[in-house]
Amino acid sequence: MSQTIRRKATTVRKTAAAQDKKAKVSQAKARTGSAVDMAMAALPFTEAQLHRMFLILILAGAALLAWVVASAAGLPSFAGLQLAQVASDAGFEVRHVDVRGVKNINELKVYERALAQQDRAMPLVDLESLRQDLLALSWVKDARVSRQLPDTLVIDIVEREPHAVLRKADRFVLIDDTGHELETVARGRAQGKLIVSGMGAGQQVVALSKLLDAAPALKPRVQEAEWIGNRRWNVTFKTGQVLALPEGERESAGALVSFARLDGTNRLLGGKVTIFDMRAGDRIYLRIPGREAEAAALKAGATRKAGDN
Repeated sequence: MSQTIRRKATTVRKTAAAQDKKAKVSQAKARTGSAVDMAMAALPFTEAQLHRMFLILILAGAALLAWVVASAAGLPSFAGLQLAQVASDAGFEVRHVDVRGVKNINELKVYERALAQQDRAMPLVDLESLRQDLLALSWVKDARVSRQLPDTLVIDIVEREPHAVLRKADRFVLIDDTGHELETVARGRAQGKLIVSGMGAGQQVVALSKLLDAAPALKPRVQEAEWIGNRRWNVTFKTGQVLALPEGERESAGALVSFARLDGTNRLLGGKVTIFDMRAGDRIYLRIPGREAEAAALKAGATRKAGDN
């Protein structure tokens, strides 16, 4: 005999409780979604940029996993190649070179070295090796090479400053303030620059600058300096007159200062005298065209006294 089981109908109270629970769940979801939207809006990235960042993280994770697996198998070089391949596939390879700070140097010489890295995966670019190649260029004083992801090498060049022209037997060479040779130049480009000559003069440029700094009034009037016998200087002024200085750093600086003061009072430069010889410690010899003998015009004692005042 069959029996029918009757269930009690859902009460109004239960129905209201269920609806209230459903409403609370919907409100919680809405609040959570709103908070997430607000957090996303606060980030300084667009949605497309976030997707790209997540893609990079995923690729980096894959590359790291490949490196770990390869290293565990005793194949670190293979791991490096795998990492580079993954990076290259993701667009991290050299496609552009940005050279900065170039003014005097031939920019093509920089690009010749940098473009050897073109189409190479970024992890495989040896930045220090490229920097050393750039430092071998005569004009480059310093260089910095960096990666600008995903596809650009940035090269910052610090150039040497041209300071003087070194006159050699067969050519003129532009040099910086340390005597470092920059490039061969035509005679015309030497105009207006200090010309240095004599055996070993290039190594004496720093000492020459210090010497000329002792007499700032004369410095812009000096046209050439010749290093004589690897021991002393002959200075030629723009007037064509020559000043023979004594040996020794202190002695030559003192003589130059004394000459500057004498010129200030007697206007020696621009006169008839062609050579001023201050190599003797007690007097200055003057050479005038048409006279066979040298005349001692000023005693060194008076010169030294003028230099002390």
